[in-house]
Amino acid sequence: MASDTDQKSVIAALQSPGTWPGSPDHVAVIETHAAFILMAGNSVLKVKRAVRLPYLDFSTLEARHRVCRRELQLNAPHAPGLYRDIVAIRRRADGTVVIGGGAGEIVEWAVHMVRFDQDALLSNVCDRGALTPAMTKALADMILAYHRSAPPQASAIDRTAEVSRSVLQALQLCVDPPVRTAIENVASGLELQLLNSAAIRAERAESSCIRRCHGDLHLANIVLWQGAPVPFDALEFDEKLATIDTLYDLAFVLMDLDRRDRRASANLLLNRYLWRSGDAGDLHGLAALPTFLGLRACVRAMVALDRITRSAAGRADTIAHVIETLRHAATYLRPQPPRLVAIGGLSGTGKTVLALRLAPWLGAVPGALHLRTDLERKWLAGIDEVERLPDSAYSDRSSRATYDRVTARAAATLAAGHSVVVDGVFSAQSERLAIADIARHARVSFQGLWLDAAPDAMKARVSQRKGDASDATTDVVERQLAHAPRVTDWTHVNANGSADLVAGRARSVLGVSLDVRA
Repeated sequence: MASDTDQKSVIAALQSPGTWPGSPDHVAVIETHAAFILMAGNSVLKVKRAVRLPYLDFSTLEARHRVCRRELQLNAPHAPGLYRDIVAIRRRADGTVVIGGGAGEIVEWAVHMVRFDQDALLSNVCDRGALTPAMTKALADMILAYHRSAPPQASAIDRTAEVSRSVLQALQLCVDPPVRTAIENVASGLELQLLNSAAIRAERAESSCIRRCHGDLHLANIVLWQGAPVPFDALEFDEKLATIDTLYDLAFVLMDLDRRDRRASANLLLNRYLWRSGDAGDLHGLAALPTFLGLRACVRAMVALDRITRSAAGRADTIAHVIETLRHAATYLRPQPPRLVAIGGLSGTGKTVLALRLAPWLGAVPGALHLRTDLERKWLAGIDEVERLPDSAYSDRSSRATYDRVTARAAATLAAGHSVVVDGVFSAQSERLAIADIARHARVSFQGLWLDAAPDAMKARVSQRKGDASDATTDVVERQLAHAPRVTDWTHVNANGSADLVAGRARSVLGVSLDVRA
């Protein structure tokens, strides 16, 4: 089976329910640029398309058999409930096509999977506005666990520049003038970011940050399975393309969220990943994030253009999608300058709620690193965010360690050219001066906001918290009110009213445009 023409007869036979064991009522088919996905009953057969593209070659039966085996090997450990085995597709002497064993010439191979509801794909969950913060946090935890389980590649080198050249060459095959204009705009930005990020990418390559990752981690390759996000369809056809920086792997899903107008979700995902990681090296690596995001968008555009070479159907829509995707790439590759915003106030004034609304819209996509003293205190204690700490964890010594960690992480992030939003009580002037000094040393703009709210509102907010990292109680609020500091060095913001109203007031102070979509 060496050609697309020959393969069509096999795919046509597989679309007949009578070809399948048990003769299901219907066979559904999804076509991608590189595969046919056939679904019947509770089973799925994934057949590699007999194509040769600039970045993959499935043109021979031997090659398709090899990549089917590799797909099962890569994905089964991370999605054991989804992957079953690989099966042979045979043609009997009478010309009929059968699935599985028995007599007959093997004419195709397929990955055998369990069928799942397409509505459970995170791409569809996201598009219908159902991606919750809890799901996003679980997604970040899953990706970090995936990266930690992937063995470092000791002799690996960073190939970002090489991949960039290949992707741009493939894009430049398109002759449509609007696409070519968009490509030229992206190419100059990508060249600049490749130069700017070369040193940090090389440093990460030497620090075991290049691993055999998923390689194709966008939302349509993640499914909510048994209540948890599960990755599947890892890149199986080229080890070099999948042996990459972990932040480049993460960048695909960040880009995918952002291009679907879910910037706040992308920001939460990045922040959760970085908090769980706790690795200062990943903060330094943010210097390469504009490069990684821009290249991921270019890859998305390249794959979309491959559809046009396969079929003229929907050409206009595909071209519009490519131009829009390249517009996103250009934005990623020309990031806004970094800045530092600190939000202080007593417990219950809404610091974290405001920070979550500010962070996505500050600096480079997908927004600022959000450093929360409550979370950093929990990280230092080695416990989960919602596990309560004893009173001893709030000693002066512990608080100093927490604020020292926050300032250190803020400094590392700003040095990488990435914005930061910090939220904490900041009742001591020394704490406020220390965070302001970080911005001064980094030579970035700084704005300190002090939130003021009515005592009853503060107590009500604290008492209504559930599943939150803060350990504050109404008694804590009472003690803080009795010793409330007189803050004159930061801008006061009225924190009474709804979260959106408070965000609007902060927007006026900071001069940023906020989008409150989750």
